[in-house]
Amino acid sequence: MVVLTGKNLTLDDVKRVVFENEQVILCDIQKQRIDANRETVENMLQAKKVMYGINTGFGKFSDVIINEEDLEDLQLNLIHSHACGVGEPFDENISLCMVLLRANALAQGYSGVRSKLVEHLISIVNARICPVIPQQGSLGASGDLAPLSHLALVLLGEGEVFYQGKRMLTQRAFELSGLLPITLKAKEGLALINGTQAMTATGVITYLEMEKLLYQSELIAAMTMEGLHGIIDAFDADLHHVRGHQEQIEVAERMRNILHDSELTTSQGEIRVQDAYSLRCIPQVLGACWQPLHYAKDKLTIEINAVTDNPLIFSDDNKVISGGNFHGQPIAFTMDFLKLGIAELANISERRIERLVNPQLNDLPAFLSPNPGLESGAMIMQYSAASLVSENKTLAHPASVDSIPSSANQEDHVSMGTIAARHALVMLQNTRRVIAIELICAMQAVEYRGVEKLSSVTGTYYTKARKIVPSITKDRIFSSDIENLTKWLKEDNKSGIKNKKEEVKVYE
Repeated sequence: MVVLTGKNLTLDDVKRVVFENEQVILCDIQKQRIDANRETVENMLQAKKVMYGINTGFGKFSDVIINEEDLEDLQLNLIHSHACGVGEPFDENISLCMVLLRANALAQGYSGVRSKLVEHLISIVNARICPVIPQQGSLGASGDLAPLSHLALVLLGEGEVFYQGKRMLTQRAFELSGLLPITLKAKEGLALINGTQAMTATGVITYLEMEKLLYQSELIAAMTMEGLHGIIDAFDADLHHVRGHQEQIEVAERMRNILHDSELTTSQGEIRVQDAYSLRCIPQVLGACWQPLHYAKDKLTIEINAVTDNPLIFSDDNKVISGGNFHGQPIAFTMDFLKLGIAELANISERRIERLVNPQLNDLPAFLSPNPGLESGAMIMQYSAASLVSENKTLAHPASVDSIPSSANQEDHVSMGTIAARHALVMLQNTRRVIAIELICAMQAVEYRGVEKLSSVTGTYYTKARKIVPSITKDRIFSSDIENLTKWLKEDNKSGIKNKKEEVKVYE
């Protein structure tokens, strides 16, 4: 059970809720704090205090005072008018994560909402009702207004959701799950949509998937080393300690442990003096790829426990402050930085693919073909990998360097953080396919070398992967192989080697 306090949610908690169906409850102490905060708003309304978005219009309309009898309509109009998202919907996991993160942000008790609203969000998470939220339409400042408006529609019993594997009207999902819609009170609509949860949820899912893919890529790179008789000396501990980057040191350690009993790797000078960079520099490059991931973990952990709406109500001091915590710049920078690590993970993998298939760079059959010339083998797989890598290079352009004014120039600087996060996820999906292609080629290469000579770790991995993609005995439609292996990599949560202090744990 994950208890929401608004302050100590972890990325592992999110993983357990989103991917492992862990249930969620609201902390009793925070429930009391939320209700006390709501009482402050009610008292201020009774005192006729002017508060942005509570009894005023929004954005450029912030100077328009709203009559008391129209306050609920104000919130409903806000949700309806701001639900302008376009394009394909977010993945269900991201959508569910958005609801969880929005509940956690409101749980801190600075947003002026009722605890009933937070508990309604939690009920939606526990019922696995995923709002249909279009991916495009957010500028990443004033929060993720359009995406979160589509989320808010669901609380009202409007819009669409994914439920029990089907896309349906929210009203139908509520009937099936026993939930009821809610009516928004003053401030609550604004509290729901002022926030960074679309970019942050996308960032969290990207982080979780990239962490797994990095471990997998090391394992697959190790098999490529075996397929090419790579030189193990390049992973010597002394070599990496003198440079000092911890991530590089750890990658080198994992590579040594993966390959410790391999009969296919070589020593310096045994066949050649040194390998090409795509083999020799695996710890340096993949170690560097871990660095933006660690940075992302730090910033995402802060953001999933952040209060990001506006205005905020501080009950202890009886004050309402309009600020800019909804601005997505920290996450925009984070995701743009993460994109660099994703891009390089694919770049170096594609270069290893080239070394596996190019007869000028190895002593294997040309393009790993069982009948070179008559059959093309893995030739065009490298084309696909190169195409994906090139697309990643375009998507790696930082979205955060752009800004377009909105709301009649009242909101004159925006983050584009949601675009950065979305592009990072697309790049990750591209990279997973590149890694899948490398695995197909590496498995084919080690078959020519002798699979009985694989290390115990890569040998186990080879056996598992061969159940997904059979050996290449003749040309076939390889697209299916690539997609099947890509799906396997996404779903596989066990393969890899992780450092744990001085121990190494093998996940089999």
